[in-house]
Amino acid sequence: MARLADYFVVVGYEHDKQGGGDGQGRILQRFPEKDWEDNPFPQGVELFCQPSGWRLVSERLEPSFFVAVLTDINSDRQYCSCFTFWEEADGMQAQKSLLSEGDDDDDGNMRPGRLFAPKSLVLVSRLDHAEVFRNCLGLIYTVHTDGVSVALETLIGNLLTCCIPLAGGSQRTITLGAGDRQVIQTPISASLPVSGCSVALLFRQLGIINVLYLFCAALTEHKILFLSSSYHRLTDACRGLLAIMFPLKYCFTYIPILPGKLLEVLSTPTPFIIGVNSFFRSETQELLDVIIADLDGGTVTIPECVHISQLPDPLLHQTQAALSMVLDPELEVADHAFPPASLQPSALKIQDKEIRAVFLWLFTQLLHGYRWCLHIIRINPEPIIRFHKAAFLGKRSLVEDDFLMKVLDGMAFAGFVSERGSPYRPIDIFDELLRNHAERFCLKGGSPRQLTAHIKELTEKLFKNENPYPAVAMRRSQRQSEGTPVPPQSQPSAFPHLDEVAVQLFIDHATAKLKAAPPIVKAEMKCMVPSGPSPGDATEKNGSVLANSARRLEVVRNCIAYIFENKLLEAKKLMPAVMRALKSRAARLCMTQELNQHVLQNRAVLDDQQFDYVVRMMNCTLQDCSNMDEHEIAAALLPLVTAFCRKLGSGTTQFAYCCVQEHAVWANMQFWEAMFYSDVQNHIRTLYLDFKENELPGPEPSEGSEEERGALEIASEQRRLWPTFSKEKQQELVQKEESTVFSQAIHYANRMSYLLLPLDTSKNRLLRGSGLGDAESVTNSYVTNSIAGSMGESYDTESGFEDAEGSDVANVVVRFITRFVDKVCTESGVTNEHLKSLHIMIPDIVQMHIETLDAVNRESKRLPPIQKPKLLSPTLLTGEELVMEAMRVYLLPDGREEATSAMGGPPLLPAEGAIFLTSYRLIFTGTPVDPLVGEQVVTRTFPVASLTKEKKIAVSISMDQLIQEGLQLRSCTFQLMKIAFDEEVASDLAEVFRKHLHKLRYPQNVRGTFAFTVGQAGGMVVEQKSKEKNQTFKALSKNLMKTAKKTIGRQYVTRKKYTPPTWEQRSSFQSQLEEDEISVSEELDQNPHTLSSTMKPVDRQTMSNVVERACCRDYQRLGLGTLSSSLTRSKNEPFRISTVNRMYTVCRSYPGLLIVPQSITDATIQRISRCYKQNRFPVVCWRNSRSKAVLLRSGGLHAKGVADFFKTPNAPSAGPSQTDSISLEQEKYLQAIVSSMPSYSESSGRNTLSSFTPAATSSSDASDKLRQPKIGALMKQVMGSREDVPSGFGKGGKRAKIISYYHPRASEISQNSARGKWGSIRGTGQIAQLAGRDPPQANGSPADTHFLHPQRSYLYIIGDKSQLKGSKQDQFQQWEVVPIEVFDVRQVKTSFKKLMKACVPNSVSFDPNTAYYRCLEESEWMCLLHKILQVSVLVVELLDTGSSVMVSLEDGWDITTQVVSLVQLLSDPYYRTFDGFRLLVEKEWLSFGHRFSQRGAQTLAGQSGGFTPVFLQFLDCVHQIHLQFPMEFEFSQYYLKFLAYHYVSNRFRTFLLDSDYERIELGVMFEEKGEKRGPQTFKSVWDYIERLNKKTPIFFNYMFAPEDGEVLKPYSCISNLKLWDFYTEETLSEGPSYDWELVQSRPEQQPDAERPEKAVCVSRRRVVWPCYDCHSRVLPDAITKLLQELQSLEMELGKVPEKWKDTWDKIKSTQRAESRLESRASSRSLLMSSNISHQRRAQGACLHDSMMGSSINLALEAEGGVGSSSAGNLGSRPSTSTLYSQFQSTESENRSFEGILYKKGALLKPWRPRWFVLDKTKHQLRYYDNRQDRECKGVIDLAEVESMVPGTPTMGAPKNIDEKAFFDLKTTKRVYNFCAQDSLNAQLWMDNVQSCLSDA
Repeated sequence: MARLADYFVVVGYEHDKQGGGDGQGRILQRFPEKDWEDNPFPQGVELFCQPSGWRLVSERLEPSFFVAVLTDINSDRQYCSCFTFWEEADGMQAQKSLLSEGDDDDDGNMRPGRLFAPKSLVLVSRLDHAEVFRNCLGLIYTVHTDGVSVALETLIGNLLTCCIPLAGGSQRTITLGAGDRQVIQTPISASLPVSGCSVALLFRQLGIINVLYLFCAALTEHKILFLSSSYHRLTDACRGLLAIMFPLKYCFTYIPILPGKLLEVLSTPTPFIIGVNSFFRSETQELLDVIIADLDGGTVTIPECVHISQLPDPLLHQTQAALSMVLDPELEVADHAFPPASLQPSALKIQDKEIRAVFLWLFTQLLHGYRWCLHIIRINPEPIIRFHKAAFLGKRSLVEDDFLMKVLDGMAFAGFVSERGSPYRPIDIFDELLRNHAERFCLKGGSPRQLTAHIKELTEKLFKNENPYPAVAMRRSQRQSEGTPVPPQSQPSAFPHLDEVAVQLFIDHATAKLKAAPPIVKAEMKCMVPSGPSPGDATEKNGSVLANSARRLEVVRNCIAYIFENKLLEAKKLMPAVMRALKSRAARLCMTQELNQHVLQNRAVLDDQQFDYVVRMMNCTLQDCSNMDEHEIAAALLPLVTAFCRKLGSGTTQFAYCCVQEHAVWANMQFWEAMFYSDVQNHIRTLYLDFKENELPGPEPSEGSEEERGALEIASEQRRLWPTFSKEKQQELVQKEESTVFSQAIHYANRMSYLLLPLDTSKNRLLRGSGLGDAESVTNSYVTNSIAGSMGESYDTESGFEDAEGSDVANVVVRFITRFVDKVCTESGVTNEHLKSLHIMIPDIVQMHIETLDAVNRESKRLPPIQKPKLLSPTLLTGEELVMEAMRVYLLPDGREEATSAMGGPPLLPAEGAIFLTSYRLIFTGTPVDPLVGEQVVTRTFPVASLTKEKKIAVSISMDQLIQEGLQLRSCTFQLMKIAFDEEVASDLAEVFRKHLHKLRYPQNVRGTFAFTVGQAGGMVVEQKSKEKNQTFKALSKNLMKTAKKTIGRQYVTRKKYTPPTWEQRSSFQSQLEEDEISVSEELDQNPHTLSSTMKPVDRQTMSNVVERACCRDYQRLGLGTLSSSLTRSKNEPFRISTVNRMYTVCRSYPGLLIVPQSITDATIQRISRCYKQNRFPVVCWRNSRSKAVLLRSGGLHAKGVADFFKTPNAPSAGPSQTDSISLEQEKYLQAIVSSMPSYSESSGRNTLSSFTPAATSSSDASDKLRQPKIGALMKQVMGSREDVPSGFGKGGKRAKIISYYHPRASEISQNSARGKWGSIRGTGQIAQLAGRDPPQANGSPADTHFLHPQRSYLYIIGDKSQLKGSKQDQFQQWEVVPIEVFDVRQVKTSFKKLMKACVPNSVSFDPNTAYYRCLEESEWMCLLHKILQVSVLVVELLDTGSSVMVSLEDGWDITTQVVSLVQLLSDPYYRTFDGFRLLVEKEWLSFGHRFSQRGAQTLAGQSGGFTPVFLQFLDCVHQIHLQFPMEFEFSQYYLKFLAYHYVSNRFRTFLLDSDYERIELGVMFEEKGEKRGPQTFKSVWDYIERLNKKTPIFFNYMFAPEDGEVLKPYSCISNLKLWDFYTEETLSEGPSYDWELVQSRPEQQPDAERPEKAVCVSRRRVVWPCYDCHSRVLPDAITKLLQELQSLEMELGKVPEKWKDTWDKIKSTQRAESRLESRASSRSLLMSSNISHQRRAQGACLHDSMMGSSINLALEAEGGVGSSSAGNLGSRPSTSTLYSQFQSTESENRSFEGILYKKGALLKPWRPRWFVLDKTKHQLRYYDNRQDRECKGVIDLAEVESMVPGTPTMGAPKNIDEKAFFDLKTTKRVYNFCAQDSLNAQLWMDNVQSCLSDA
């Protein structure tokens, strides 16, 4: 029984308060005046009566009621029920109160005449009966106001003396003595919260999602603040939140109503649930870590810094669905065609219990099986329970669940375990659910309807708990308004002062009566708490089949059996499979069980190799265990590591624990605590089982069930029997339990010292990062000697400190063990005497173990070292030298799964071998660790110069040795080396390796690269002397250049070239360079058109070398300049070769000779060059041979200078200035380019599109007009949306819209398609659409007016939109600016890094956000290629229409170079040959100054800039074009890969420097001329390719069959682009194949070598391993294979092998001759098909619906092309659209068998050889005069054949032929006599004909 109310308090307004501020309340009266002994009076009640503050009001307010909750120091809650009403204050009091409140208003009108003060009646109780207290206080107030003749003291006395039971489901009727009667129903279970309607109201106010957020936030200990203008709602919301947390109880600050004066409580760092009135909303805005729930607005605000862990996904979804069914039952049937009549939600009280039932089900799912993870460590005198969190999470497979982890670590769950962990106690509804309903509530096998039924059952139980007698109604007391109404004029009197003596008499009388009554003793219904199903049941039922694979477990068992049977070779073969199998939990548990079977009497002695295998498996098992050991693997291994051992000699034994210390779990204090408690529980259980055998009192269990009883069951029985024991027996049990705990503490002190002390304590290894100094540490990084103690030699011992360091290690371990012992012994109730003895014992245990380890360490060093594979020496190039000797390492697997057997095939990685650092490459060579493929050789290598990133990595792999230190090396050749240094490699040696690698990667200058040091003895040895020498060369060269520059002045330039003396001799050219003196006059001659006028005769020898460069050769080929012996030009040509830059004074990054307009002087060039970035002024680089349009390149415009010319071309100025002069000269320069075009000079006036009429122009001009819409669409794609285009681009608003289009004839379409080739099989079609843009216009339809001008410009300037922003176009100009958006080099660099990580990831990831295609998309590499190709195709279109184009982007050496190179490649077939592509790269990339050194970070100066693959991007674009047009390129894809590899390898000098100027300065510009090179040393990659191309066709494209003058127009959409296999392919058998000498020097595996010795037939099939074999060598194409066999046959016959190119040319010429004799093309010959005219020769052409339409449409377009071609008489060349129709099968091509037979003619005709063809399709035997004959001479119908027999020679038969070669064929008409070449051929003919007859 308990008092219904403890205190009654009257609180009123404090009128006598002094000072300013808000009013205050004070306690007027309190009953009783003395505190109860069991419940002191709470302080601060007056604050909670008016939480918003005490104030006077001008109007009487309605009485209010709410319940505030106060928490005392013992965490007991007291419920303060506040009933507040308002009384009128008299005038003097009101005036005094207003003055005290500090009213600052001067306006007297604000002071009312009548004021009302609040007064509160407060009941303080420990019971939460809010409705009872509301009625009681309301009754007291009603009696006062209505003047009922009942004394208030009587009512209060009866209220304070009323006692009711706490629980039990009883009902009690109470009365206060005023004719009232109330029935109080107590809940059945005291543990279940009473919620009323609070939970349902909370969900109605906030909704399901918001309440679930608050629920998770409360369980994970966040701060929660409720806001509302209603105090009653605040209390209900907090009560409802606590109710749904059952069975957990909230343990932190809980204040449903917080007074305004205590708002600083919100700043507390601890979690809380607090309610605040909305009046204080503004003061809560600054709370950054508080979750605010607005009950009035229905919102929950979560700060950004707060992360709320959500429920696990299946449970979250199921909970939301169940709540939806409860709150909105109509949702389930809303879509039904025949919904039920009505589905209304339940009543509020029922709905409240339904919601709580859902949360009870939720906690059942979360916590089921928790009792299986309870450790009982003491039973008597009181149970001590601990929860094994790691085991619970492991069995439930919820280790990664953040929500459950936080809940289990929280205070609420700790209280849950403390309260509910006892094995013998009363049980409630939650315990019953865990026992009976765990499986019923599992939704995985049930349906939502079953869940609804279970929830209804729970709802009934919860409702009955609160309302055991629902039929009994509580009578409400009469309110004042319900009786006689009070007139407004009548004023109720003030609440009277109560008589304290009268009330106290009531209380004293009731207290005395209670003491005299006999105590009521109610027996508690205690029983054994059920454990429910095991938490592992659900996991086992739904576990992965792979984890429980019986085959894997069998492999583990067999391997362990082989080890202990001493079949070590078999065990070695199975070891890799065992290592992979041990990734699963089942296999690890199986291993511990199997090893446990081989332990006899806690000891198992093994030999050395057995010990190594067992320790290796233990390490592999532990490395995948977390520090929590959730699967209890480390717990199972803990007794085994102290059992397995080996003898080292002289009585020394080494245990396995010395070799398994490298795991974080041993340093985790929580692991040791869980292990300790588990072992203590087992010993306590054994203790009481022994007592049972000694006839301990109690019921006898059944036979065989005693051993199966758990510790909790035994503890429950012992707690039941405890009161029946005598005190002596009880004391004996307590002492035995305490002794058991004490003995286990000693045992674990020894165990911990075993696993925490390193083998060699003198090295101070433990202190380097063990983490043992922190009790909460979960990591352990100390290193021990794992196998045979071989690591001890790798570390230097610091002399003089060994003893001190050893003692430090001991102290750390002693402190760690002492902390552990203090914690577990204090919790387990160990006596202080035992604890002190443990403190004394621990240092002795540690010291004794250290002495034992010293002996083990000494003996382990005497063991023979581990047998390791022999290191393989790599093959080096000529001139390549080793910088460091081999270091033994392991090559670890990366994110590519091909080499790890994850995608099938052998596990090639990890591999054991050595890494070699040479002057050129970084080489790993070794063998796989897996013995099944141990005979294979694994090689991974890349050039040192291609290294982009190097970082240290932590390694955790299971090898024969434990390895921790590793490096990750990433190369821009898409190679990744993850190496782990062997234990024999000292850490300082690894650091030396890193330093040498860094020096080689970033030399001081370009002379330090391999291309310059190759062949020089000791050139790459990193020595200070050599380094200073190189620096001297560079400094001397720079000083000479500076001296030359100083002598230039304003008149002449004089320069002398310095040549370093250490380079190879350059024969006669060396002396020429030493005498190279060039004088150039800056004040040029009046006649600028001749070179001789500006040069001295002595310079012409040097200039002749310049003329021989690629630029001049290409200029002469294009007709841009014809140089005579006198170096003069004809004035009639529009362009000239200028020597203004021959001294590289105008632009250092340009070549010495440039093409400029004929009319432009060199002086003008010097001035206008200042307007462009890097002085890169516009120069001509290519001219269209048909339209004579030219392609120019330049740098971007400066912000000032010529940019102003474009922005304001005709702006008036006050006077001439230098800027205006330059602008005019710039305009003249551009006009000179326009004037050089033939179309401009031939036309009269302005050349417009309207002037190109069909009658007045050629067909080429007509096709130009046809291409105009295409150009408009391309411009729209390239330039972006309409808003991005400058206003001047549309040529003046409406004028641009008036465009007349010319509809071409079919003949013109045919000619147009013959001139250009789009990336598709079609005649006409649409332009490729840019992804994400508007669809392009159809071919021939009007394009957007903003992208197509009515008048064609003669010159288009492609510029950067950001630089040309705001430019205006002058309508009188002959050129037009096309602003486009371009990317910068930083984007390229970032994209390339992401591309490398996508193609070569460093680890396998299962995150979908890091999947291969997702990473490839995020790299945006394809988007960059798309943009480059798109701009290039636009320029090609413009040039093809006859307009010149100037590309003026960025600095002119990155994107500009890419675009102009691709434009020339697409437009000119010459550049698609070997010579042409070399010339293109030399001209546009080398001579025009692409910054190879800076972009490739080739020297130390460029290290900070990083690697930017601009040239690789260009090669990738060429690769994309090559894929779409494979028959247009003379070179193969391998040629592009070769260049992509070696442009970063620094093996050749070709791509080293940034410009011709730097090459001349360094003396390498003309070094190849006349130079005598070594046989294997090449300085130019082109020479190397040329020489290699003569030996092998590796670079040649067999499909090469170009069309004359064809322009390629590839698709540039991302969907048409393919990822280059150069980025993903790998050959682990030999490494990259781009160093051809190394490939040829490797011995080829000859699988057919043993065939001659075998009599049986051996299969020619061969297994090709992915990522290991080189596919091109193992599976060569047919032509390469034939050429190789031909060469082999020639060598066997003793002939000199003919060069492959000569053989190929002969075959081609023969095929051409034969093809001229054939009437139709044959598809049987691949060689012949390469000569057929074709259109798009793509390997597998892709048809895209978005652009092409269906294949039927394509066929129709192709037929139209054929018809128009024949109608237009455009020549003998067939249309490209009819190419593949020639590959269709014809009658003559149905040849089943063919050959030469002699046939005897009819009558007297002689025998004649004929070419016979057996056609099984038509059942014919046809014959021709010869093989090439296409006209059939005769046909034998096989249907007429009667028989076929061997024949005999007749008159005139061929001589010297066997008689068996004759056979006769008899038909119904005649007999045919045949003769074959021999008997074998005759039999073949007879068999084939007979077979054909049989088939018929």
